[in-house]
Amino acid sequence: MTRRYIRRWQGGWQGQWQTLQSSLSIYQYCGRAIQLVWQTHSQLTLLLALCTLVAGLLPGAIAYVGKLIVDAVIKAAESGAIADRNSALTYLGIEAILVTLLAGARQGLNLCTALLRALLGQKVNLLILQKAQALPLIYFEDSEFYDKMTRARREASSRPLSMVNRTFGLIQNTLSLLTYGGLLLQFSGWAVVLLMGATIPVFIAETRFAGQAFRLFRWRSPETRQQNYLEVLLGREDFAKEVKLFQLGTMLLSRYQAIFNRLYDEDRALTVRRSGWTYGLGLLSTAAFYGAYGWIVLAAIGRRISLGDLTMYLAVFRQGQNAFSAILTSIGGMYEDGLYLSNLYEFLEQPVPQLTGYARSGHNPAAGLQFEQVSFTYPGSTRVALSDVSFHLKPRQKLAIVGENGSGKTTLIKLLTRLYTPSQGRILLDGRDLNEWDIDVLRERIGVIFQDFVRYQFTVGENIGVGDVQHLEAEKQWTTAADKSTATPFIDSLPEGFQTQLGKWFRGGQELSGGQWQKVALSRAFMRQEADLLVLDEPTSAMDAEAETNIFDQFRVATKNQMAILISHRFSTVRRADKILVLAAGKVVEYGTHEELLAKQGRYAQLFQMQAAGYQ
Repeated sequence: MTRRYIRRWQGGWQGQWQTLQSSLSIYQYCGRAIQLVWQTHSQLTLLLALCTLVAGLLPGAIAYVGKLIVDAVIKAAESGAIADRNSALTYLGIEAILVTLLAGARQGLNLCTALLRALLGQKVNLLILQKAQALPLIYFEDSEFYDKMTRARREASSRPLSMVNRTFGLIQNTLSLLTYGGLLLQFSGWAVVLLMGATIPVFIAETRFAGQAFRLFRWRSPETRQQNYLEVLLGREDFAKEVKLFQLGTMLLSRYQAIFNRLYDEDRALTVRRSGWTYGLGLLSTAAFYGAYGWIVLAAIGRRISLGDLTMYLAVFRQGQNAFSAILTSIGGMYEDGLYLSNLYEFLEQPVPQLTGYARSGHNPAAGLQFEQVSFTYPGSTRVALSDVSFHLKPRQKLAIVGENGSGKTTLIKLLTRLYTPSQGRILLDGRDLNEWDIDVLRERIGVIFQDFVRYQFTVGENIGVGDVQHLEAEKQWTTAADKSTATPFIDSLPEGFQTQLGKWFRGGQELSGGQWQKVALSRAFMRQEADLLVLDEPTSAMDAEAETNIFDQFRVATKNQMAILISHRFSTVRRADKILVLAAGKVVEYGTHEELLAKQGRYAQLFQMQAAGYQ
């Protein structure tokens, strides 16, 4: 029985110790926050520290000089001596100087804080975005990653500076409290104990509710993202047509309001509890002050202290109580800031897979592109996206890939461009495994346009130029790329040609048709003039038959010295390829020329005949 009790006691003690260690570990972010602010602007950080030091030391000095003024006034009134009157005026002048310095220090704190807030917000947002750019595509297809990034971005720009301000505020108020405590000790040590003890319950309540608020904030990140998504649906021009046409506005607004109501109910319950406890425990501080007030008044009545002492002790006790309360509030606030900063650093310290490739050329340029028994399964999925895929594309050959939606066509392209790494098998370019290539060199050799290409709210030229960011402003290359994609005629008809702003987000923007946007996207792929492999994923799905024919006539001429992979559902286009790869459920079911596949009377022939029948 006794052993069981001892084990239970030890277990409870260890649990409490672990909880305490966990709570204290949050304060590790104090140093990291100061380092971050220092890296943002070291001179402003030093000025902030200096102003904090001055603002911490002067209040005690001002209170003491105030006592000297009162005593000097009383003495001068009693004696009538000019010397005593001059002393009172001298002390008054000293107090005026100290008050002026204190006001300057506080204004300096406000100035530094305002400037650092803007600089730090930009720096933290840059850190988050840079980290996002360093992470592979796999993270962007994971909902948990989005939750983590949402938590990192919310309040991330304000919490580091808040942590630093609270840290410096803690130092400032500690210095003030030391001067106040030194003065109060002349009256009674118990007054110092009373001063500090009355504010501790409020600190405990604030810290407890800060932890509860953070846990509430942390688990409901998905709901926050749902709200953001609904805002996008209701407020973006690319969704506006369908939302209005299908009369979705009322339903989406209802969902948006329902999420808000649910989150508000939780916030309200916590806020009401927090306010009630803080008010109730705050009354202890008020009771302690008036208890000390009465004590000091009785001491003055009993002539144990002078009127100057009375004035000083009342001011010191009130200001000391405020300083100690501010210290505890700073500690509690630092704990809360640390909780939010843990989200930021959890995201910033997300491990980034190291890319080990180094090669800038292959062993055998004549080998072209080879897939050797490549299989791939998306993380978190049990369904195989690609299974044992093999084919060989020789230099200057054109390969068409056909298959139903979900057959693995786009996945194959993601593997080719090293957005993902095969689960099994290998992909070779010029006889070298893709994993051995320097990733930047590899991507410079490949021009890609996905079916869901981005419609940038940039000028026409910049929309084309992003295909080769090294030549983003190269107008000569814009023109060449636009010629290859047959986009030049419609670009010339725009108000400012290549300088025309596209999209409706910014003033003067022009919207394009789906087919025109596809031609701009095709131009992007042609921007990479040094690329020896072009990959086009449904490049003409929004174009009419005549435009499609013109593009592919031009395409064969423009890519005569390059390998090309074309994904399309239109067999009038596919049949022009040197080789055709038929995918079904992630597997290669047929591979050969158009004539060979028709002769087999297999899946390709069936799909071709079905589509041909639609034109008869």
